[in-house]
Amino acid sequence: MRTIDPAFDMQFLMRAVGALDTVLSCERFAEIDAGTVDAAVDAAARFCTGVLAPLNQPGDREGARCENAAVATPQGFPAAFRAFSDAGLNGVAVSPAAGGMGLPKMVAACVEELTSSANLAFSLCPVLNRGAAAALSRFGDPFQKEVILPRLVSGEWTGTMNLTEPQAGSDLGAIRTRAVPHGDHYAITGQKIFITYGEHDYTSNIVHLVLARMADAPPGPRGISLFMVPKFLIGPDGEIGARNGVFCLSIERKLGIHASPTCVIGYGENAVAHGWLIGEANRGLEAMFVMMNEARFAVGVEGVAQCQAALSAASAYASQRVQGRPAGHRGAMPAIEAHPDVARQLLRIRSFTEGGRALAMWIASQLDLADTHADPDVQAHSRAAAELAVPVFKAWATERSIDAANIAIQIHGGAGFIEETGVAQILRDTRITAIYEGTTAIQANDLWARKIQRDGGAAMRALLAGFQAVCSDLEQVSDSELRRLAAPLREAIADVAVCTDWILTTAGERPQDVAAGAVPFLEVCAAVCVGALLCKAALYAHPLGDQEFAQDKTRIAAFFIRHELPPARGRVGPIMSGADDVLRAIPAEARVASAGR
Repeated sequence: MRTIDPAFDMQFLMRAVGALDTVLSCERFAEIDAGTVDAAVDAAARFCTGVLAPLNQPGDREGARCENAAVATPQGFPAAFRAFSDAGLNGVAVSPAAGGMGLPKMVAACVEELTSSANLAFSLCPVLNRGAAAALSRFGDPFQKEVILPRLVSGEWTGTMNLTEPQAGSDLGAIRTRAVPHGDHYAITGQKIFITYGEHDYTSNIVHLVLARMADAPPGPRGISLFMVPKFLIGPDGEIGARNGVFCLSIERKLGIHASPTCVIGYGENAVAHGWLIGEANRGLEAMFVMMNEARFAVGVEGVAQCQAALSAASAYASQRVQGRPAGHRGAMPAIEAHPDVARQLLRIRSFTEGGRALAMWIASQLDLADTHADPDVQAHSRAAAELAVPVFKAWATERSIDAANIAIQIHGGAGFIEETGVAQILRDTRITAIYEGTTAIQANDLWARKIQRDGGAAMRALLAGFQAVCSDLEQVSDSELRRLAAPLREAIADVAVCTDWILTTAGERPQDVAAGAVPFLEVCAAVCVGALLCKAALYAHPLGDQEFAQDKTRIAAFFIRHELPPARGRVGPIMSGADDVLRAIPAEARVASAGR
């Protein structure tokens, strides 16, 4: 099975599952053609391979350092960020009016994967910067949009997302950071933790977007507001002024992503931390979720990227390492890629990589259509589909990246446990992705408690209907290998439909029963999404004329349907009948109270 260049596969998948022609036919992209899209992906791939990848392992070894509230990133990283920004990669999908390239989100997803695969620690700064830019673009006042936003897009400055506090992780209603009126703005006091790139040496200014609570705010999440707190105060024309009262107190010592500074940030401890309201008071969560949704999709792409990194490393090693004789083999000993179990493990990583990439391209295309299509019905349908799929994608892709890194280490054997080979770093770095922007359980609970219940399962049924159409196409194709994939995929789609109906009838009276099987349900949904899109890609490949490529896409789809779909389907029974086994582990008083019985 031949190795597929990631950039080529992205360009293929934008057409196979991302409806690139339909997206480019929208008025916003009237001056962009498919050649421009391909050229942008190729240019990003060259930059990431030539500039970012060589910094990855040295950056991991050197790490970020904090002294006297200043953070120094590893050698070469600041210059790489300047080059990244100069290449326009900081604002690929941002409107040209704000200084961006104005390309589809699909292209931005390609750039994000290439960047994260080459150097995950580096890529985290642009990810958070894009989220801050998105929030200002939607909720900012004229000064924030006209003066600050273009500087974030250009990379002259960067933005951060400040949510977490020691006592308030995913429970944002528990935050204690305060905002007190101070002239025409506010003074911010409090402390935030786990702030990615909260301090660094890439740019002359950092714009922090901070959740805080006003004195008269309602309790809980309804009383949270969002504020802009710059590292240096900003003049009316964007000139940098005095140092603001926001400082990095320390950076965390972490399992991985050592080159990325994860900061503890203090506000108003030694001087006033001046902050300006973004959007309306007490509606900070609405603005925050713009950042959060941008980041959740980006973290899913990071998961795909680390699958690709694991695949590249494992494939290269397996093609060169000679060790042992495969069962039944005669003649000269081949490399370990000829061992059946190594081949199986490589196929697993590859199915995760190409399946996750297909899901990323499909979601990005739905976001593009939701933002740009002329038909309001298409917009609404596409947005509902993307919103339903994002938590599924984020959770599945990041969990699979951990699996892929673990498999890559196993293929390397003892060499994988040694830092010099680089695969241990992949496992250390990618482990955080399943925690970032909400753990896997948070994504699973979002799927059933919000996305499915809010519309009575309509978006899920529409999604499954689209996958049923893929099955119909499989049944009509001449290739017998593809035809055989229709029946198991249809059965898995039916499983998701049954589970969805069970959730809708059970959640009201027995929410804990549903929550007990939420992650397994998400896994089944993800397996169906990935399986269907791999089949759709294989169907698209067959008429293109490259028989070897088409057969290759068919084989990877068949592997996923036969090897990865059945274990996922095995969770269906426990989803609907296994809650008691889980709930018995919860103290009886908590079980009764939270179940609402």
